[in-house]
This record gives sequence, structure tokens and C-alpha cells, in this order.
Amino acid sequence: MTTNDTTAAPARLDYARTAPKVFRAMIALDAAAREGLDPALVELVQMRTSQLNGCAYCLDMHAKDARKAGETDERIYLLPVWREAPAGVYSESERAALALAEEIARIDGGVSDPVYARAAEHFGEAELAQLISACFTINAWNRINVATRKTPGTL
Repeated sequence: MTTNDTTAAPARLDYARTAPKVFRAMIALDAAAREGLDPALVELVQMRTSQLNGCAYCLDMHAKDARKAGETDERIYLLPVWREAPAGVYSESERAALALAEEIARIDGGVSDPVYARAAEHFGEAELAQLISACFTINAWNRINVATRKTPGTL
């Protein structure tokens, strides 16, 4: 097994049990970040970020939640290639949110002015703040779950 290969690797620890105060704070942060945002948009952003961060646990959970929120299989399957998806699969505001989420996940270059401006065209200031919050919250969840090797499909 290489250092990046976690195939069949056991979970390392139960984060919720071993860091309950932090876990509860993360739950509260996640709930606060979602306020005022379209639940389906939040799920798309969380799935795309989880894809980029290699978090199987979050990707599995948010794909299931997206289906419950009414997302179609087509939109879920095309998410990794949302830029190449046919017109109409994702709205312009969803495309702006996904571009912003990707740049927040890949923070090495920061969030570019064009991507930020495009998001600001589609979301008011308060909604944009919530969207940014949803993006950094899923990044934190991804890092927790990747570090602890949280198993997809478990609680």
C-alpha cells in the first residue's frame, strides 16, 4: 500500500466520540452556514468539494442527501465535469457557486477576482457570505473525515 492508498484501511478514530465539543461546534457551524441557501445548491457544492478533496465519506453522504433534496442522477453524475455539461444542466448561479467552491477548495492560488465577481453577480452579499461559509465548512469536514478515514455509509 502506498502512503496515499487508503483502500480497505480501517477508520482511525471516532471523531464525534473523541472530540465531542469540536464535533458539536462543527454541526452548529454547518447548520449556520446553510441558512438562507437553497439546500440542493449546498449539496452540489459539498459534493464537488468532497470530490476535489478525496473525501469518500462526505461524497457518499451528500450524494444521498442531494437525491433526497430532489437532485437527479444526471446532475450528480455530471458534477465532476460540470463545466462540460450541456447547457441547462446547471444554472448560471450554480455554475458560479461551483467555480467559487473549487477555488476555495484549491486555496493555493486564492479566489480569483473573476470567479468572485461572477459569484457576486448571482448572490447577494448575505447569501454570498453564507455560500463562502458552506464552502469552508465542507472543507473542514473533508479534512476531518479524510484524516480519520471515516468509512462511507457509516454514522
